[in-house]
Amino acid sequence: MTQFKAILIIIFLGLTASNVLANEIRPERIVAVFHDALLTVMKKSNTSSAKERYAQLEPAIDKAFALGFMIKVASGTSWRAMSEAHRVKLAKAFRHMSIATYAFRFKGYSGQYFKILKTSDGPRKTQLVYTYIISPKDNKRDKQVKLTYVTKKFAEGWKIVDVLLDGGISELSVRHSEYRTILKTKGAGILAKRLNKKADQLIAN
Repeated sequence: MTQFKAILIIIFLGLTASNVLANEIRPERIVAVFHDALLTVMKKSNTSSAKERYAQLEPAIDKAFALGFMIKVASGTSWRAMSEAHRVKLAKAFRHMSIATYAFRFKGYSGQYFKILKTSDGPRKTQLVYTYIISPKDNKRDKQVKLTYVTKKFAEGWKIVDVLLDGGISELSVRHSEYRTILKTKGAGILAKRLNKKADQLIAN
């Protein structure tokens, strides 16, 4: 290889890396797009059923969240002891439950909007996206609920791996506490059945 060709390759690789960085979808953008999907569903909630909201949110949640990673963390040490069949079944049930929960929670609209405050470095190479969901009040102070999204970079890009309510309560930690006893005493199959049952109940109406 000539020196000239080698220089061209180095320049090309440098430009490629720069383009990748320039085109990378940042954590705050991932959150913003997810918020847009939530608002769209909320604004149509008066004329849509829970199952319809589920179908509308499904692609947005799959795109924004690393659900497979999340159920692995929520399962703790029990994950390693599971068979591959149980892992697949539990991951599907966790996904079903996650989407159903959002479809159930975001079922009304009265002028709410989201505001992204900032993004900062978190532990273990994560990025924290600080946001508010704001509910306007007539002649009163607007109600603000703080939501902090924990994002992690995967091969396919940044994904949400946890949500902290009011800046402190980790949804993933809550799930870990809920699942731990069931996994140790009943097993992954029973947990999957319970998650699917609860999800079906949430979107029954």
